[in-house]
Amino acid sequence: MTALTATPSANHWWQSRVMRRFMSHRLALLGLVMISALTLACIIGPYLLPYDSLHIDLRARFAPPMTGDHYLGTDPLGRDIAARLLMAGRVSLLVGFIAMVLAIFVGTLVGVIAGYRGGWLNAVLMRTVDGFLSYPSIFLLLALSAALRPSPMMITIIIALTGWMEVARIVEAEVRSLKEREFVLAGRMLGLSGTHIMFREILPNVMGPIIVAATLTVARAILLEAYVSFLGFGIQPPLPSWGNMLNGAQQYLATAPWLAIIPGIAITIAVTSFNFIGDGLRDALDVRNDTV
Repeated sequence: MTALTATPSANHWWQSRVMRRFMSHRLALLGLVMISALTLACIIGPYLLPYDSLHIDLRARFAPPMTGDHYLGTDPLGRDIAARLLMAGRVSLLVGFIAMVLAIFVGTLVGVIAGYRGGWLNAVLMRTVDGFLSYPSIFLLLALSAALRPSPMMITIIIALTGWMEVARIVEAEVRSLKEREFVLAGRMLGLSGTHIMFREILPNVMGPIIVAATLTVARAILLEAYVSFLGFGIQPPLPSWGNMLNGAQQYLATAPWLAIIPGIAITIAVTSFNFIGDGLRDALDVRNDTV
């Protein structure tokens, strides 16, 4: 088995090269700092604010930012925007991360099996992927959200079910290019099972593209949740999300623009940060950047 795996020193060298390239990518570092700060603020921020996200003060309706203890102003019911923004961030980020995990799991499983087994199984699985891709994912998402009860978990599952196909295509192509490599042929000669070769030998060599796809899938999931919630088919009040905050702000764009600007900025920061991180990981994991 030692012949099929890299030595610890080789692994350490490769990991150090990847880390060094990632750390030299300024936009990726900026994205990592921004998403870390945003996530930390969403986790501990609500405990540091004087109001919770459901506290209603009709006397403070439409207070602009930096009014008293309302640092980001209030909404039409007098609820604190900062508290709602951070609680909404918990929901939106959690939906994004869980949807990413589910989509990566399904897409990786389908891609590995299709790429390694080939033949009729590959044809069936990849034509299924093509079928899902041929239907616009946003319409499929809206149709499922309208037909099913739009709870946070249901929205997360629906987003995952509309986002695994791209991952499956990436993984299938990578596995097809690897399954005839020497280390796979050596595993077959040693009598290793197909399952062992797929998930213990080939899959670790495909983790680079999967990690990059994971960061981009999180960004996509956050955008999709905001989109369906903005249209009224996603997370429902009183539970806040960035999308339904935008939905509630659209009729006040002229009189209270901060109601839309603030959650819009949060969505922009989250999505841009994950895209920056994905770009940095793609460059860091690209073996073509290695010098011979």
